[in-house]
Amino acid sequence: MNNRDSSQFSPCGSVSLTAGPDGGIIACMTDPAQSSTDAGPAPLRASAAPPSRHRERIWEIDFLRGLSIILMVGYHLLYDLGAMAGVGSLLGFTTDLSTPAWLAAQYFFAALFVVLSGISSTLSRGNVRRALKLLAVALLVTAATFFFNRAATVHFGILHCLGASILIYGLAFERAKASACAAAGAAVIAVSLIPPLALKGVTIRFDWLLPLGIHSPGYSSFDYFPLLPWLGIFLLGVALGKSVYASRRSLIRRRLPVTFINFAGRHSLLIYIVHQPVILAVLYLLGLAK
Repeated sequence: MNNRDSSQFSPCGSVSLTAGPDGGIIACMTDPAQSSTDAGPAPLRASAAPPSRHRERIWEIDFLRGLSIILMVGYHLLYDLGAMAGVGSLLGFTTDLSTPAWLAAQYFFAALFVVLSGISSTLSRGNVRRALKLLAVALLVTAATFFFNRAATVHFGILHCLGASILIYGLAFERAKASACAAAGAAVIAVSLIPPLALKGVTIRFDWLLPLGIHSPGYSSFDYFPLLPWLGIFLLGVALGKSVYASRRSLIRRRLPVTFINFAGRHSLLIYIVHQPVILAVLYLLGLAK
């Protein structure tokens, strides 16, 4: 209700409803017989409206995010077993992750996680603050990997990419429509095809354009997600959040039972940060790490 009085006539006299300073409703009643003698109406405060409930989490987003982070942890476990322990397979899965099937699986897990992050950003507030916190964590990951193994330093991994993408969204696309976000995402993906073609045959001798996917031939990193094309994939997720999830409600009415997968989806950042140190610690304690 706005701040202007809304008056109506009743047998008891004039009733004026106004919004109080704390959000409650003030009802001022005036009896016709007393209106000429009373100095003014006596305000009677009605009970304030009950506080609104917190909006329920969209369970399928938690479920899919949990599934993607669990698959990502499993992928990293296989990599560590093969690269550090010399194990050839685990539960029937090969630790040789250079096969086309595993490469496709890696990109699928990552793309699903990035799209869900884009959707979640449209359901969150304070995206700039969230982005800065995530970038701070990403810098800690860079520092930790640098001191642990300089050759395996993570310069622009998925946390760096998501932090930068959320920051760009918060600054430039938070008020944009779904169609504009989808167009921007498609444009970023299209632009990402240009550097490999334009720089074909050109030797790049520096790595300070890593966020854009431009680096020297000898650069390699296990965790590398440049903004080209991943920002585009993130913005496609934003477009889905602004359209498919515009109501901010689950699309599936019948919920599945809550499992560890949902729990993992709600705590995906924490799991991503701690899973690799835990895996390495276990391998060292078992004497498997070489």
